[in-house]
Amino acid sequence: MSKAISKFEASGPASRAVLQENWEAIALLLNPITPHTCHALWQLLGHTETLLQDQPFPKADPQALVKDQITVVVQVNGKLRGKPEVAPGSTGDILRPLAQSHPDVAPFTEGKSVRKFIVVPDKLVNIVVTD
Repeated sequence: MSKAISKFEASGPASRAVLQENWEAIALLLNPITPHTCHALWQLLGHTETLLQDQPFPKADPQALVKDQITVVVQVNGKLRGKPEVAPGSTGDILRPLAQSHPDVAPFTEGKSVRKFIVVPDKLVNIVVTD
């Protein structure tokens, strides 16, 4: 988590607020393990009036965990050929033309007959072809 925060570029007040919130969450999460270090970090983050142990433990936001796009693996005869991004819950009707027209998959399916088209929802598309 701190590696991702260190790569984050703070370019304005909004991004500074995001960094502040993340460092506060780290201090709250690590407080049961390293209370003295986290107390010092809490004060460095500007919380001189409140004690760290009086703060509630952070809760996950379910809305933040919802993904708009997921990566689906496309295989041709069991070999990885592409990884398109699709909406979660996409059906075989949507995935079939998308998988077959994917630029990394099309050369392996052109001119060949499709024997099976296997879909594991939100994970995998396997196309079995014969010459």
